[in-house]
Amino acid sequence: MFFFALICLVLFAFYGVLIDYYRRAWKAIPASSVQYSSIQGGKSMGRTRISVLVPARNEEKNIGICLESLSRQSYPKELYEVIVIDDHSTDNTAAIVEAFAEAGAPAVRNEAEEKAWAKGDVGEGISVRCLRLADAAREEGAGAVKAYKKFAIETGIRAAAGELILTTDADCWFHPDWLGTIAGFYEKTGAKFIAAPVRIGEEYSRSRRGAAAQKRNSFLAIFQTLDFITLQGITGAAVYKRVHSMCNGANLAYEKKTFFEVEGFKDIDAIPSGDDMLLMHKIYKKYPEQVFFLKNRHAIVSTRPETSWKSFVNQRVRWASKADKYDDKRIFWVLLLVYILNLLFLGLLLASWWNSWYLWLLLILIVAKTAVEFPFVRSVAGFFGQQSLLVYFPVLQPFHILYTVVIGWLGKFGSYRWKERKIDK
Repeated sequence: MFFFALICLVLFAFYGVLIDYYRRAWKAIPASSVQYSSIQGGKSMGRTRISVLVPARNEEKNIGICLESLSRQSYPKELYEVIVIDDHSTDNTAAIVEAFAEAGAPAVRNEAEEKAWAKGDVGEGISVRCLRLADAAREEGAGAVKAYKKFAIETGIRAAAGELILTTDADCWFHPDWLGTIAGFYEKTGAKFIAAPVRIGEEYSRSRRGAAAQKRNSFLAIFQTLDFITLQGITGAAVYKRVHSMCNGANLAYEKKTFFEVEGFKDIDAIPSGDDMLLMHKIYKKYPEQVFFLKNRHAIVSTRPETSWKSFVNQRVRWASKADKYDDKRIFWVLLLVYILNLLFLGLLLASWWNSWYLWLLLILIVAKTAVEFPFVRSVAGFFGQQSLLVYFPVLQPFHILYTVVIGWLGKFGSYRWKERKIDK
């Protein structure tokens, strides 16, 4: 009994030190980063040519909003292009993109915007292209593709005219100064790779489209938003301190030439996931001082929460599936510590059936875990403007412990479905 309790306390001590380190690192990311913007006096002063890549598969419900948001960027429209890579969609994704490209306009407009569009005030001149991944595969004679998203990104990069590549997802939307902020940061720092913040949006404002905003306040949405806030905080802290590689593919920027210098996805192209973190580490190994996290609210990309538990679990298993593929072993040890600690929590719960003393130890450790994590999560939530969700944080601790153990196990030993494809380990 004593030995088991001692192991729990020692592991928790290491975990507490780790979380406090992340908290201090997150707060230490310089506030001066807000100055890295090429927006001056409401006008973009950018000079970097940018290619925004949007891999998309069966995204007819989202791609129009994504393109509409991209068309409203304050960055000079002659300096950026949008390339949507259609990954064998069976719906109208490609048709929507092609129609948008032909019209050069937001996909959906209300009456006021129709008048603004007629005056040339909205989105005029945006360059949008749609590439078909099926065509690219035939042209290159590609055999069986396992990592479709990596193939889509590489296809987009080869067609890109920009010197700076930005990758995002089809279900995302953006601050109007998103491109300008990232371009300004790139020009000031000479970054080779930029990880930027991603926020699960509680709502998408449809006022531009004449409809009321719809908030998602379900248990699932709150759970994954708080989980995502924590992940984003760890991302910013880890990248700023350069202790391990971490990022999210919905908001990345890197030089086109650097992508080819590290030979793109070579040696990781057979791994279904990892188009973000695995590539980041390849670039980090070559340019360890030129990988950055951009902590700027204008650089935030927003995305929707998953709408069902099934899709949420598949998403998280997909993310966890690459845990044992990291060349960066520093993050592996962090993940292992977190997993073992949460597994021990479940062990204490099971042991409490035989001895109630273990139940008291479990309750004490859960309270301590909440107390250690809360200041860190509060700081990150403040950056994303989502402090109101913190009231749910203590209540969700038991669910998060179970979630961590189950998802970690499935990521190692299970399979998952993503975009109507079954992926086996």
